[in-house]
Amino acid sequence: MLDLWFEQTVKPRLQGSAFEVRFADDAVLVFEREEDARRVLAVLGKRLAKYGLRLHPDKTRLLDFRKPGRKGQSFQYLGFTHYWGRSRKGRWVVKRKTAQARLSRSLQAINHWCRMHRHWPVADQQAALSRKLKGHYAYYGIVGNSQSLARFLYEVRRRWYKWLSRRNRERMNRDHFGRLYKRYPLPPPRVVHGIARCVATP
Repeated sequence: MLDLWFEQTVKPRLQGSAFEVRFADDAVLVFEREEDARRVLAVLGKRLAKYGLRLHPDKTRLLDFRKPGRKGQSFQYLGFTHYWGRSRKGRWVVKRKTAQARLSRSLQAINHWCRMHRHWPVADQQAALSRKLKGHYAYYGIVGNSQSLARFLYEVRRRWYKWLSRRNRERMNRDHFGRLYKRYPLPPPRVVHGIARCVATP
């Protein structure tokens, strides 16, 4: 419904270039010219209405995402914050990091899990937390997101220590946890995805 319309009807009528990035019912339409973007946004709701669909009022917006110095902004998409940054060679490139809201939500879930399972054997806790971390890395482990991955591991480790130290009357000190962690370490951050631009095709 969206892909074919955008490729066959919209793009031939534009003054500049454009492309679509879509995952399930979330999409980003990118335009070279602002006037093209405004024209498509004006009719997009009508296109969706033909199929009994509607635009999400909070997620739908027109964003100026040109290079910094020209009102550059960031935006959230699929759990990532997309923003402009410098490459190692000093060029402006689009970078991605874990969105703060997603990071907070994931850590809340980890905190709840550690609290509810703090009386499990340490080896079992380590195995379960390792699976959770590997799952997080599998999704968010993209090039340029190493700092967010490292922060996630650090915060998971903090919460694990917090709830391990509360399962007995005598709280575990940091030295004790450090020795325990050497025996039961959590997997380090791992980048598993390169940067690929998925452009919808008919």
